[in-house]
Amino acid sequence: MTTEAETPIASAVVPDELRLNVLPRFLGCHYLAGESLLYDWAARLCRSYQGGLWHFFTLSNGGFYMAPADSARVHVRRHLNGYSDMMGADAFGITVTLFALCHLAERTLDDAIADRYHQLRVFATQHVEAANILRAID
Repeated sequence: MTTEAETPIASAVVPDELRLNVLPRFLGCHYLAGESLLYDWAARLCRSYQGGLWHFFTLSNGGFYMAPADSARVHVRRHLNGYSDMMGADAFGITVTLFALCHLAERTLDDAIADRYHQLRVFATQHVEAANILRAID
């Protein structure tokens, strides 16, 4: 018997022409606040973050995340839990999106946002950098 956490979850990059619909689709009326929180968390977690283009990804379990288009590894630091390490852009995007979704769920008390967090967290456990992502969000 395979559990949800063991079922492989696929990610797919959203084509440029469909980008405008991603955040409203996944965050509903909270999409502007969610986007703002995402960029805020990126700056909080990575001192060298200076903005830039982000890719949108959909997940086969119904979730989504965003990740910087720049593929360089970045230093991520979370003072409250003592995390400090390097991670790739995809792992950084997952981490940032998890923090933003958690913050947005707490702010809005919207169960749909909490569901998005849990969908992404399951995907994060299967990521090649799962250990780093989970340590960062702990």
